Amino acid sequence: MTALLQLDGISAGYGNQTVLREVSLAVADGGMTAIIGPNGHGKTTLLRAISGLMPLKAGRIVFDGHDIGGRRPDEIVAAGIIHVPQGDMLFPELTVLENLLMGAYLPQAAAESGRRLEEVFALLPKLRDRRAQIASTLSGGERRMVGIGRGLMAGGRLLMLDEPSLGLAPIVIDQIYEVVDELARSGRAVLVVEENAARVADKAVLMALLDNGRLVWSGAGAELMARPEILATYLGA
Repeated sequence: MTALLQLDGISAGYGNQTVLREVSLAVADGGMTAIIGPNGHGKTTLLRAISGLMPLKAGRIVFDGHDIGGRRPDEIVAAGIIHVPQGDMLFPELTVLENLLMGAYLPQAAAESGRRLEEVFALLPKLRDRRAQIASTLSGGERRMVGIGRGLMAGGRLLMLDEPSLGLAPIVIDQIYEVVDELARSGRAVLVVEENAARVADKAVLMALLDNGRLVWSGAGAELMARPEILATYLGA
């Protein structure tokens, strides 16, 4: 499958601290790519570097054939990369509908907001029922769905999800991943960060393992689950 996003030896970090070290990865133009690994080993930093929230120290990021390294976050969104951050990150005093519409703030997205809103409601029907509800009164799973829906309102060709299952009950996690899997199967490119490899092993076209900011393994989910030494060493499974 053609690569939509190509990372070539990228390094990034906070101030003088380097968190990512020479990471190279290709994200397919369609389907799910999963970034796995222990907490605190660079997964969130990787998404922040791609979305322009953190400057690169080295390497190149190429999206749809264009070098996007050094671009502002709003320019990267306009190019087609949508980042749904870890946690809820909603506007708590706005309604569900108002939160969703905040995702369509760029002119092109705003022009298509009516159609996209119907697509979000079709994918996440509970949000239609909750559209007038204040975000702070939602359950954790509902807030996570609003976050994903807001990202979809921005359009884009690559949806990046940082730990969509974080802090949720198992039954809600299953519901969230049903939605994510449906997006991937529909042909959308999805890059998801997930600590629990088993949750995405049967869904991802590629899994990439980060340890201490380095890419130490990549391959199919079935291959990873058949490698108990990798699971035990890096994921505590």
